[in-house]
Amino acid sequence: MAERDLPLYEQIRRELEGNIRDGRWQPGTRVPTEAELGEQFGVSRITVQRALRELVDAGLVVRYRRHGTFVAQTTDEENLLRSAGVLTSGPETHGDHRVISAKVLPAGGAALRLPGLDDNDAVVQLDRHKLSPDGSRVTSTELAVLPFRFAPDLLDQDLVTITSHMYLRDRGVPLRRSRLYVEPYALDEEHAELFGLKPGTAVFRWLRVTWAENDEVVEHLEIILPTDTSRFYVETSLQGPPR
Repeated sequence: MAERDLPLYEQIRRELEGNIRDGRWQPGTRVPTEAELGEQFGVSRITVQRALRELVDAGLVVRYRRHGTFVAQTTDEENLLRSAGVLTSGPETHGDHRVISAKVLPAGGAALRLPGLDDNDAVVQLDRHKLSPDGSRVTSTELAVLPFRFAPDLLDQDLVTITSHMYLRDRGVPLRRSRLYVEPYALDEEHAELFGLKPGTAVFRWLRVTWAENDEVVEHLEIILPTDTSRFYVETSLQGPPR
């Protein structure tokens, strides 16, 4: 997808992220105000707020009430809740995909099993590499399998940018819950060459299972992720409801 075809908030987010990734904005730099960004890009305050929210969720900036928005001291952090699907706006992690293969096949021949499906049931399988925001390197591999009845036109979508949860929500599939498993994994030769690491290097293997409201599994996702690409965190509020 060409830059000009992206939503305005995404174009703004990419430009601001470029300032951070390229070092033009160092950690601690104060980001222009919402009003200043709105005037600079000729967009509404709501559009600017969405772009900044994406940067906050990615761990690139922090926002302080009455003080403004600042570049984070550590800019290679990612919110794990986004990958689990809890944070629903935008993609799980930023950056486009390189499509390796995309096909429909019987469930029995898929690389990942979907509980509740017969071997002859049709599934959609996507094998993609996640790229860094500037497209210069592979940051992870992604293998997704979805029941065909929930994703009949998935292969007609823009597979460079779309993610499973984004697609399912846009189709109106009522997602109920998602579970993310994080496991150690030793790189095989193929993945080692892809990441420029030695075979046997310890990395992360994520497995995500997503269910619809009727408890049908609508996605099984595997991600292979080197441990040195980002730091992942989970942040929760400790403030309980007022008594």
